[in-house]
Amino acid sequence: MKKKALTLLALIFIQLLQAQQVDPLLAKDPIKQNVWVDSIMKRMSIDEKIGQLFMVQAYSNKDKTHEDFISNLITKYHVGNLIFMQGTPEKQVVLNNKYQELAKVPLLVGFDGEWGLDMRLKNTYRFPWNMTLGAIKDTVLLKEVGKRIGEHCKRVGIHMNFAPVVDVNTNPNNPIIGNRSFGESKENVTQKAQAFIKGMQGVGVLANAKHFPGHGDTETDSHQTLPVINFNEQRLDSIELYPYKKLFKGGVASVMTAHLSIPALETNPKLPSSLSKNVVTNLLQHKLGFEGLVITDGLNMKGAANYSTSAEIDLAAIMAGNDLLLIPQDIPGSVKLIKKAIQDGKLTEERLNRSVKKILKAKYLVGLNKYKPIVTEHLSKDLNSPYDEVLYRKLIKNSITVLKDNEGILPIKNLQDKKVAYVSLGDDDGTEFYQMLKNYTKVDKISEKHLNVLLQKLEKYNLVIVGFHKSNKNPWKSYKFSNKDLVWLQEIARNNKIVLDAFASPYSLLQVPSFNNIEGVIVSYQNSKLSQELSAQALFGAFELKGKLPVSIKNEFKVGDGLNVEGLDVLQYTIPEEAGVSSEKLSIIDKRIDTILSEKMSPGGQILVARNGKVIYNKSFGYHTLLKNRAVKNSDVYDLASLTKILASLPMIMKAEEEKKISLFSSLGDVLPRYKDSNKDTLLLKEILSHYGRLRSWIPFYLDTKDEKTGENSSKYYRKKRTPRFNIKVAQNLYLAKDYRDSIYKHIVDSELRKRAGYKYSDLGYYIFKEILERKYKRPLNKLVDERFYQSLGADRMTYLPLNKFDKSEIVPTEKDDYYRHQLVHGYVHDMGAAMLGGVGGHAGLFANANDVAKIMQMFLQDGSYGGKRYLEPETIHKFNKRYYENKKVRRGLGFDKPQLNPDIKATCGCVSNESFGHSGFTGTYTWADPATGIVYVFLSNRIYPTMKNYGLVKSNIRTKIQQDIQDAILMAE
Repeated sequence: MKKKALTLLALIFIQLLQAQQVDPLLAKDPIKQNVWVDSIMKRMSIDEKIGQLFMVQAYSNKDKTHEDFISNLITKYHVGNLIFMQGTPEKQVVLNNKYQELAKVPLLVGFDGEWGLDMRLKNTYRFPWNMTLGAIKDTVLLKEVGKRIGEHCKRVGIHMNFAPVVDVNTNPNNPIIGNRSFGESKENVTQKAQAFIKGMQGVGVLANAKHFPGHGDTETDSHQTLPVINFNEQRLDSIELYPYKKLFKGGVASVMTAHLSIPALETNPKLPSSLSKNVVTNLLQHKLGFEGLVITDGLNMKGAANYSTSAEIDLAAIMAGNDLLLIPQDIPGSVKLIKKAIQDGKLTEERLNRSVKKILKAKYLVGLNKYKPIVTEHLSKDLNSPYDEVLYRKLIKNSITVLKDNEGILPIKNLQDKKVAYVSLGDDDGTEFYQMLKNYTKVDKISEKHLNVLLQKLEKYNLVIVGFHKSNKNPWKSYKFSNKDLVWLQEIARNNKIVLDAFASPYSLLQVPSFNNIEGVIVSYQNSKLSQELSAQALFGAFELKGKLPVSIKNEFKVGDGLNVEGLDVLQYTIPEEAGVSSEKLSIIDKRIDTILSEKMSPGGQILVARNGKVIYNKSFGYHTLLKNRAVKNSDVYDLASLTKILASLPMIMKAEEEKKISLFSSLGDVLPRYKDSNKDTLLLKEILSHYGRLRSWIPFYLDTKDEKTGENSSKYYRKKRTPRFNIKVAQNLYLAKDYRDSIYKHIVDSELRKRAGYKYSDLGYYIFKEILERKYKRPLNKLVDERFYQSLGADRMTYLPLNKFDKSEIVPTEKDDYYRHQLVHGYVHDMGAAMLGGVGGHAGLFANANDVAKIMQMFLQDGSYGGKRYLEPETIHKFNKRYYENKKVRRGLGFDKPQLNPDIKATCGCVSNESFGHSGFTGTYTWADPATGIVYVFLSNRIYPTMKNYGLVKSNIRTKIQQDIQDAILMAE
């Protein structure tokens, strides 16, 4: 009874203490925690208690000598804590398990992972620096990153992570904090730190607020010397101590004491604050009431190490009020000196017990009372999950900060009016930025050794994007402009409209003498691959920009500045998981590609998959030909064959219908006089678009131009060189008589109709629509669609007549033609009829890469809108994406192919919705979009190389099998 009463009293006492002050080391089951701690304490000798005060540095990249050294410290000197340094996660886990096995009391394992395990361990994930995170408004994201770093720590057996840095970085010249700080606003630093701590401690990893009482306004590095902070107590209390007071109330588990000289707090100017009782005990623990673990900064740092011998420093740190000695340099000497201090009465055992008890409480709190070895399997996969990148992307998107946006220059739109150049400044690489910029429009990289030559080259551009790229290796690397870069920036800005994008600390902008001539200023903070890619996307409106500046830039920009810039409905580029798709499931496409190449279904190709406007798979594979001389690049263009129908003719037909230049219910004879009184006079345009007009599937016009005796191209119709009469270029050194174009149209007029009504796929209708459109608009089809669609869409890799725009090496060849052109068809349309029209057909002739095909398909999927511009009305899209003759077993919409009605026909995988639409092409192309799932799928190949008899791709149905793979990846992810 008496025992129960005492236990109840103890519990009430603990609860009363909790009500008065926050004890961050108190477990949810304080009675059990106290029982465990007391049971350990009772069994400990003085030597074992002293051993608990040390946290020694252990490496996983050193030899057995080092391992034996650490093992000896644990067994002989009872060292109770380790901080793991450089190495690999795999080796660290093995060593962790080994060292824990040796310890009589489980080891508390610490780590310095401010931006994640990558700070010390190879092949682990790196999250952004704190300065980058300081630009994010949404603190929920800070909690998420704290949680994820905590989960990584826990996975490798780390119990305490020495993060976050809570120094208020009010000094831009601070050599050691800088990017490691959340910024110069005490409120912002506190909010971000609190969220980070909640996330990390929420998964059972102790956080650490550092560097107490504040390292943010120093101009020297405590790793090298003892920095001096000459501020009065009032200033220290209002700025430096502000975050700590708030964080203590929030329950941060530990604090790291800094090596600083602070005359206002400690009268001995040579005594580091970490060794000062005035700072560690009187201020931190008594005045501010902190009850968590107090840990010194590394005692190997010269800010402390220069003060005295290692053993004397360790004793002084304990005497000052620290609980844990981080990276002590002389364990045997320190043990001896601490024991002597106890014997001499200089240090009481009660004082020793207080620290040991706190350390043991922390061990219980992180679950070391039920220690289990760390599982070694699947470690790399667990530490490098796709969801780490999803989070990283969120963080970067939310941090990018727009400081200036004159004339609404951002996001970059009206691409038809833009001629864009990119200039790289700084001493680091900007390749990922440039490559991503080119996904949105034509962007030329201009680089020259001499400024005058550069300025001359830039004269023809009306927008220059200047990327300032500095090393992302670590947060201490220089962020500064060179004098040359500053001059070049000002001169470029004086002569051109520019956007400056700084992939460096925002402090880099302090050097810029004037922003007057700079129309757009963006801070992207870091020069990582993802920062470059996402910032490039942001410039073109892929997502909203809402970052806020965490530091001030002279009188030009204040803390918290940052314009909100709305996004546009353009494609984004990301990983599958961000779009709700499983990357693991989607990777089966890579195996399909292996099959395509190994079975020579096609020499190469491009595959793109997007979901909900996010491109999640965009790969080129193989080579241009089986000779394997040129690998396929994402920028290479393919002959799209019949995809031309829905990517060129159909958009213009829709536009013409909207503009009342044609009616779907008009008869052909009413629209084109040459068809009046023909057998096609009464065909409705709607019937032709639905392939229900009884037209023949195609006409081999070229056969009529061959010599009947020799079978060769007749000299009546062809010449090897261009002349005024023979000016239709069919292929290299092959020119057709110009009057033969009319013969083609007459041939169509005179052609027989199929006797039976019903579905029959036909190219002929698109010869007809080409003539209709060109008559109505009095412009060639290739010019029409380029001016009305491609230019403003930024589809600069989509064109007819590709040799007029691209180098031949950028164009993938099609067939080795031995029946008509007698050459490798390279840079010219493969379709013979389109070739005889000079390369511009309504049914064929278009060339593009997968990325630009996706832009058109996404525009359709978005009901006619893309990039902030409305191209077609939603009603128009819906009208054309509809079956009008389904009761006649016609699966097609108006122009668009639709899912099969007959299961034996493999138009699609059979796994897409009835709202979906797309088309296939003879050369081995395919594209499909599905409003139900938000999927856009593009497959481009030259399966007709070496000849059109190469039917492996068609017979295998591999294009629609990939479509099924995509659908399966969505289902499995959701």
